[in-house]
Amino acid sequence: MERYNRILITGGAGFIGGALIRKLLKESNSHIYNLDKLSYSGDLNSINDLIQSLGGNTKERYKFIKGDISDKHLVENVINQIKPDLIIHLAAETHVDKSIASPDNFILSNIIGTFNLLKSSLKYYEKINEEKQRKFKFIHISTDEVFGSLSEYGIFNEQSKYDPRSPYSASKASSDHLVKAWFHTYNLPTIITNCSNNYGPWQYPEKLIPNIISKALKQKLIPIYGTGKNVRDWLFVDDHIDAILLVADAGMPGKNYCIGGNNEQTNLEVANKICNYLDKINPQNISYKSLIKFVKDRAGHDFRYAIDSKLIKKELNWKPKISFEKGLIITINWYLNNQKWLYKNY
Repeated sequence: MERYNRILITGGAGFIGGALIRKLLKESNSHIYNLDKLSYSGDLNSINDLIQSLGGNTKERYKFIKGDISDKHLVENVINQIKPDLIIHLAAETHVDKSIASPDNFILSNIIGTFNLLKSSLKYYEKINEEKQRKFKFIHISTDEVFGSLSEYGIFNEQSKYDPRSPYSASKASSDHLVKAWFHTYNLPTIITNCSNNYGPWQYPEKLIPNIISKALKQKLIPIYGTGKNVRDWLFVDDHIDAILLVADAGMPGKNYCIGGNNEQTNLEVANKICNYLDKINPQNISYKSLIKFVKDRAGHDFRYAIDSKLIKKELNWKPKISFEKGLIITINWYLNNQKWLYKNY
């Protein structure tokens, strides 16, 4: 990543954004600019703790900018002031249930916010010299949910048709189309990545895995939608970060890359594995599995997601390193050791 001296990351206070910034601070000399509105799920503790532990010039290489990407003037000013070599766009509203109850914020952040970034990035890109233009990239981080739902068979890849089913996935699909249009119409060097479900330390506890862990540790009922047979492909967050950085370094503008963990699990299997591990390392009077309760299914609940990562493996030599079993143990142990953070946020 040494080719990029100035990197703007939107949504760096989020789960994936925070992991990306920590990796860059530890393993590069780049200057990192974190633009985030600090919504309810935003958290800067992991970054601030790392900066303090690393010392040296780390603090001088990082700057946090509080701001909302739906504010077009702010976005334009930030890009003009930073003069980035690379933009990695992660800022998004991501919780499906919240998108069903209140879609407005998803339209503002995911569609209008992405439009503002593209418009301002193009304006900036057209002003810089040819050498900087050859280096510049705009990486848009998206989701496999834009492709809709799979049955028992099949797999998503870069040629899959868009078929979003929730306000969240529809807003992300819209942002993907905008990014593609800015490449084809204006020649802005954009790349899209579509990833499967991420998990790992520091994930906000509204998401499935930390939610199960938090409920189990408090001996509360663990709600599982429907029959628990919905399938997701789980990707450990550090593997995702490695893929993003490879795409930024060597990915081809105009392409999209599907990034999956090759770890398909039903929601019920995930809950049972968490409970089985907790029964071993933190036993209580009853098995944690007895806390599992099936609840009314979510509206428009996609049955299955699965990703074919052959393209990024072939072109960029990426593959996931962390098995689901190993990643889950790392994740559960982290939440066990950070319960103060967990229950402060949930």
